[in-house]
Amino acid sequence: MIRPVSDPVGLEVRWDRLAAATDEAASTMLRTAFSTIIRESNDYTVVLMDRAGRTMAESRAGIPAFAALMSSLTALVLERFPADEWQDGDSVITNDPWIATGHLPDIAMISPVFHRGGLVAFTGTVAHSPDIGGTPSMAPTELLAEGILIPPLRLFRAGRVEQGVKDLLLANVRLADQVWGDLEAQAAAHAVCRRRAQEFLTDFREPDFEAFADQVHAVTDAAMRAGVRDLPDGVHRAALDADGVEGHPTHIECAVTVRGEEVEIDYTGSSPQVPFATNSTLNYTRAYSMYPLKILLDPSTRTNWGSYRSIRVTAPEGTIVNPRFPAPVVARHLTGHLLSCAIHQALAPVLPDRVIADSGGAPALRVRFAGVDDSGRPFSLMLFANAGMGASQESDGLSTTAFPTNSGGGGIEALEAASPLHFLRKELRAGSGGRGRRRGGLGQTIEVRNPTSRPVQMVLLGDRERHPALGLAGGEPGATAQVVLDSGERVPLKSVSRLAPGASVVISFAGGGGFGRPEEREPELLIADEIAGYTLPTGRRDPSTARTAGSNAREEAGR
Repeated sequence: MIRPVSDPVGLEVRWDRLAAATDEAASTMLRTAFSTIIRESNDYTVVLMDRAGRTMAESRAGIPAFAALMSSLTALVLERFPADEWQDGDSVITNDPWIATGHLPDIAMISPVFHRGGLVAFTGTVAHSPDIGGTPSMAPTELLAEGILIPPLRLFRAGRVEQGVKDLLLANVRLADQVWGDLEAQAAAHAVCRRRAQEFLTDFREPDFEAFADQVHAVTDAAMRAGVRDLPDGVHRAALDADGVEGHPTHIECAVTVRGEEVEIDYTGSSPQVPFATNSTLNYTRAYSMYPLKILLDPSTRTNWGSYRSIRVTAPEGTIVNPRFPAPVVARHLTGHLLSCAIHQALAPVLPDRVIADSGGAPALRVRFAGVDDSGRPFSLMLFANAGMGASQESDGLSTTAFPTNSGGGGIEALEAASPLHFLRKELRAGSGGRGRRRGGLGQTIEVRNPTSRPVQMVLLGDRERHPALGLAGGEPGATAQVVLDSGERVPLKSVSRLAPGASVVISFAGGGGFGRPEEREPELLIADEIAGYTLPTGRRDPSTARTAGSNAREEAGR
C-alpha cells in the first residue's frame, strides 16, 4: 500500500503528477482527434480512477461536469464487466444516456490499468462524437430515433479491436472516418494515462493506488464539507422558467436543503418529461447540479470523487430532469444547463458575494450544419460558440464565455477548413449584456454563408428566445438569443431547416444578466463601456433586452 503522506505538500506533489498525466492524455486526444468538436471545442473529459472506479485526478480542460459522472458510470460498467474479467488492453464503450453523459452523441470509454500483474486503476474518457446516426427532429420523438444506442460493450479486447462492434457502430453513422478517428484518439489518451499511472507506481515503489486514493478523496471531501458548513441550515428555494418546446414550456423548481455538512438538491415540482429532446437524465441532472455547487462552495480544491460525497441530488421519476426510458434527450443541455441558474438564485440570499446572475449560455445555443460540398464530400459541423456570463456582486460578467460548461468556440480557420462554409463575421454583440451596477457579459454575433450550390441542413438547439438571462439584486436581463436569415426570416431556436445556396444566417447569442441597480454603476465605467463599444449609443436599446415579469420579480427578491 502507498504509505500515508505526512505533509500536505508531499500529497500535493503526487496529486499534481497524476493531474498532469490526465492533462497529457487530454493533449494527446486533442492532437489526434479527427473532429473539430474535440480539437476545437473541447467537448470531452479525461480522468484517472482507482480500482473501484472512483476518480482520483481529472484533466483541467474539457467538461468538468462530465468528470463528475465518471465514477457512477464506471460503477455501472463494473456491474456488467466485473473487475476480475478485465485484461490488459481492454476498453469498454457506452453512450447509454442513463449511464453516461445524458445523450447519444457522447461516447464514454473505460480501460483498465495493470501493474505487476494486478488491476490497480481505470482510465476514463468521454468525447462528443461528430455523428451518431439518427435523424434530427424537433417534433415529438423517442430516444431510438436520435441515433444508435451502445450498451456497455468491449471495443478492444486485450489490445485487439472487436471487429463486430466496430462494424456495427460504423454502419450506423454517416461520418465513419471521423467517428472511428475520434475513438482511436480516445484510446490513445488511455494509453498515455495508463503509462503515466504505471510510471507513478514504479517511481514511488508502490503496488497500487488504494491508500493514495483514500487520502485525496478525504481531502476533497473535507474541503467540500467545510464549504457546506458555512451555509446556514435550512431550505433555500428558487424557480425559473425557460422556453422549452412549443406548448411545453420548461419549469424548474429547485430546493437546496442544508443540514450541517451535507446538502441535498431536490427538483420536485419541475415540469413532467416531454416527448421532445429537452429531457435531462438524472445522471446529467446530478452532474450539472454538483458542479455549480462545487465552484460556489469549494472553488480552489481540485475535484475528484470525494468532492461529491456530501451532495445528494434527487428528482421525481418522470420529470424533465429525471425522465423514463426511452425519452428523447439529444438536447438535454437545454434543461440541464438551467440548473446552475436555479442553484445560484436559491443561494443568492446567503451567498450574495459568490453567486452570479443568469448566464446567456445557460443553456448553450448549438448550431449543426450538415450537407455535401460541391465535390460530393459529406460534412458535418457543430458550431460551439459562447454567450455572455452573468455579472457578480464585484465584477462584470465575462463576455462570450461558456458557463456552466467549459466548451470552446474553436478557431474560424479550423471550422472553415472542416467545411465549405464561410464565416463572414464574428463579433461582440453590443448592448447584449444586462445593465446593472455590474454589467452582464456580452454575447456575440456570428454570420455564416453557404457558398455551395447545394442547400445545407441547419439544426438549431437553443433556448432563451423568449426568456432572457435574468439579473440579480436589481440587475436587468441580458438580450435574448435569435437567429435570422439574410431574407429577414427569423428561425426558431429549436428547429431543423435549410440554408439555401448563397444564403447567409446571422446567429445572435444571448447576453448575461446584470447585478445590482443600473443607476449605481460608476460613471467612469459607463463611459468606458461606450468607448469600447460594449453598449449601444444612448437612447438605443436592443429590443431583446426588454424587461420581463420574471426579471422584475427577481429584482424585488434581490432587494
